[in-house]
Amino acid sequence: MKATATAPGKTILVGEHFVVYGEAAIVMAINRRVQVTVEGRQNRSLYISSDLGFSGTFVEDKYTAETGYVGGEKVLKPIKISAQTVLNAFEKKIGLNISVHSSIPMAVGLGSSGALAVATVAAVGKFLGRELSADKIVSLSTEAEKVVHINPSGIDQAISTYGGVIVYKKEEGITRLKTASAIPLVIGNTGIQRNTGILVDNVRMKRSRFPEIMNLMNSAAKHLSRQFIVALKSDALNSLGELMDINQGLLMAIGVSHEALDRLVYAARASGAVGAKLTGAGGGGCMIALTPLDQRERVSEAIRRVGGTPIIAKKADKGVHCWIHE
Repeated sequence: MKATATAPGKTILVGEHFVVYGEAAIVMAINRRVQVTVEGRQNRSLYISSDLGFSGTFVEDKYTAETGYVGGEKVLKPIKISAQTVLNAFEKKIGLNISVHSSIPMAVGLGSSGALAVATVAAVGKFLGRELSADKIVSLSTEAEKVVHINPSGIDQAISTYGGVIVYKKEEGITRLKTASAIPLVIGNTGIQRNTGILVDNVRMKRSRFPEIMNLMNSAAKHLSRQFIVALKSDALNSLGELMDINQGLLMAIGVSHEALDRLVYAARASGAVGAKLTGAGGGGCMIALTPLDQRERVSEAIRRVGGTPIIAKKADKGVHCWIHE
């Protein structure tokens, strides 16, 4: 018997960085997914095979590489921790074969680690015969992520579990948002890895030097997110695009964009996107372009021409789901 689960990645539509200071971030699941398949193993080790470039075995905390020797433990350990978290929760001492397939680029702000945690938790739970609720999947996957990321917000785990669109505020938590819009995107990957912690620290230092100005930007971000929610509910594509452009201006002003991101943003706007901005931490990673369906190829080619890797995406209404098979 095998259990398989699949879960989507995500993109932040508006609100990154300002969410740290209490404003709303609006986050959308995208139709790029990870798939995790689990089956039993005769011993108590956890064997993980993947198309991420690494495979290997964990016996408790000892890792033995099978393929992709350098860096494999760092990539695969979060999967092991997610599986072990579920086994511990139900007091099961068994071994597992875990197979991972992903269409979400790693470490570029598209929620690959959150989706992996969610899919692993759901697959292991299903294999154990447990019907985990969505809230339980979020709870267990966030618990597992704490081992890796210390203090995750839970945004990535929630959006990957529920799908669709959510609004997150630090003091209020997560609210699911209903919208009929497909929100068609072209994502542009710069291929530049960034350090989220450093970028967040840089913004904090700027706030300490220019508190009045930064408070005004926070106020602008608050009104922007409110208007964005209104536009989402009415499927006003042009308004959504304009608000994304304004958000990009705010993000550039606080110093978290990057010249490679800016090139992709301007190229997308000039080629038919109704709005474009960075998504996530900035400093590299990805940008998103809100693009009418008949302009997707043109915008993709424009992103490619200026050095980015385009990914055509849209809203994924379906979050995590899992099934049993032979």
